[in-house]
Amino acid sequence: MSTGLRNMWDPWASSVPALVHASTLEPCADLAAAATRLAQAALADQYMVYEAAGGVWHFAAGSAVHLTAHPATITARAAGRTWTSPTDGRPLTAFADALAALSAAQDGARRHFYGWAAFELAHLLHADPGAAGDGPLLHALIPSVEVTLTGDRTVVRAVDEAWLRKVADLLAEPATRQLPPDGTTPDGTTPDGTTPDVTERIVAAGTAAYGSAVSRTVEDIRAGLLEKAVVSRKVPLPAGPPVDFPATYLAGRRANTPARSYLLDLGGHRAAGFSPETVLEVGENGRVSTQPLAGTRARGTDPAENERLRAQLLTDPKEIHEHAVSVRLAWDEMAAVCRPGSVAVEEFMAVRPRGSVQHLASRLTGRLRPDAGPWDAFASLFPAITATGVPKRSALQALARHEQGRRGLYAGAVFRGSTDGDLDAALVLRTLLGEGDETWLRAGAGVTAQSSPEREIEETCEKLHSVAPHLRYTTG
Repeated sequence: MSTGLRNMWDPWASSVPALVHASTLEPCADLAAAATRLAQAALADQYMVYEAAGGVWHFAAGSAVHLTAHPATITARAAGRTWTSPTDGRPLTAFADALAALSAAQDGARRHFYGWAAFELAHLLHADPGAAGDGPLLHALIPSVEVTLTGDRTVVRAVDEAWLRKVADLLAEPATRQLPPDGTTPDGTTPDGTTPDVTERIVAAGTAAYGSAVSRTVEDIRAGLLEKAVVSRKVPLPAGPPVDFPATYLAGRRANTPARSYLLDLGGHRAAGFSPETVLEVGENGRVSTQPLAGTRARGTDPAENERLRAQLLTDPKEIHEHAVSVRLAWDEMAAVCRPGSVAVEEFMAVRPRGSVQHLASRLTGRLRPDAGPWDAFASLFPAITATGVPKRSALQALARHEQGRRGLYAGAVFRGSTDGDLDAALVLRTLLGEGDETWLRAGAGVTAQSSPEREIEETCEKLHSVAPHLRYTTG
């Protein structure tokens, strides 16, 4: 970051209040429920719950300090003031510069931020800038209170004592009764009183149009325009009682086995999701890793059937090809920002259970070059190959042709990072999404030359079952 850019953001960074108050509380018996309770309390205009590696839950809330980047401008807010600057067509660079200024302003004290990146950022990074639109592409909250929940303690950090008391009082309240983990009430109905047939109607919505999009994409691939595209379909939820995002998150987390999970109301977006993979993980020591998942079969309650499908997945030529080309491109993207010779495939084509499905999974690791930071790695790896395709530019162009409307958060990223240089970004899949008065689900499938519309439709239905049966609705 140049001195000029650092100086430009110094007034904003200096206005960000430090988390100077801290307390350590007894551990919570149910970490997911405790984090959800904090979210339900509406402590501030914006919040995020982020389940990180190792079963650690983080909760962050605030409203006064945040950062939003559009394609042409970036806006920062703190202490009742607003700072706006042009991005010169590089919103991610401007975003990273602003966050970097926090470290110096806080006298080197570690500070966390929580945020999201919209899928449309990909068009500025890899394809056609005009396709990015003019909506927000990046948003970060620097919280007024941050809670870390682990099995042995609860740590609360805040800008003042009042926040500490609010959190302590909320966590001391007795837990309310939770619904069974299968997403139904004891009489077999869903929480809003409907039957499970409603779930099937939601999952099946729009399949005919999606099948046509798959067919057109296969034609593009066979014409040599690209190797693979992950074509998705949006499933708007029917009119009725509003969806309860925190309750849906808790019910869905009980039934899912995600790599990361998150619940947020942040920068105009709402989400409750169970991410199957990370876009990237960057440690303070410069170690970077990514976890491409590609290749899918259903996963249910019958162990024998799950094992049969697992064996089928490991021998299916289409699924193996889809996975291999994703790993190949992930290698290239890692090599672009890592020290020569440091990129390695630590795991190749394992099978990972992820809620209602199981995936082929690999993990690549490397060491960042001395001149590269976490946001350079993010720029190279975002959006995840497994949610776009190969080559990435051609896949983005194909998706613009064959999908309806913008993706927004879907296939973008939700992240938690720090001023010390670590960054953990989850891929936004298997997620309930909301913006304004609209709520929806979305799912995609990797389309290759061997794809059939029927199988890709089936795959999207399998993935939607990770969320749809666990929807909860507000009452009264």
